[in-house]
Amino acid sequence: MPQIVLLIDADAQVEVTEKNDAGIPAFFARISRDLRLTRYNGGVHFRIRNFEKVDFDVLWRIDQVCFDLQLAYSRPELAFYMRRPGAFTLVAESGAAASHRVLGFIVAEGRRGAGHIITIDVVEGGRRAGIGSALLRAAEERLLSAGATAVALETPVNNLAAIRFYKHMGYFVEKTVAGYYSGRLDALVMTKELRQPVANP
Repeated sequence: MPQIVLLIDADAQVEVTEKNDAGIPAFFARISRDLRLTRYNGGVHFRIRNFEKVDFDVLWRIDQVCFDLQLAYSRPELAFYMRRPGAFTLVAESGAAASHRVLGFIVAEGRRGAGHIITIDVVEGGRRAGIGSALLRAAEERLLSAGATAVALETPVNNLAAIRFYKHMGYFVEKTVAGYYSGRLDALVMTKELRQPVANP
């Protein structure tokens, strides 16, 4: 079942790049122009790139650490959501030349003009470094480029830090879904309108 974890400081900024030598998609190029390279934990740069198959086990282990058993995905569940039509995964990793360490990831999907954030996970040591906010911005840009006009997500009603974070990022509480998580924990559905490009006169 889709879920959201508490994120990080929304003030830091990050360079958004991609490993593909064939060229950077438009939404990556736009973010790269708008955001600067930042540092993680006072000294390590991080960047955002597309998911690669070799990342899967690392992402699943991060998810197990970020969530309790009631919320964490099994391997098949995580793979299912990542492979759904219209879904994509972005990975944040440290920019250290000697060792590229995965710091977090986001899974999102776009369908019929609507975006959905399935999950965001950030390692404990990477929190409050702007990694979560950068992942969320990158996913929103990609959804916008795919034609989405709004994006929604779910977060546990008792995760006050996550709720504050999403409100800071422009999300509003739309409704409460009883028993959303395993029939035991309620969720807030939060939504945000995505900006649309202004047409040239």
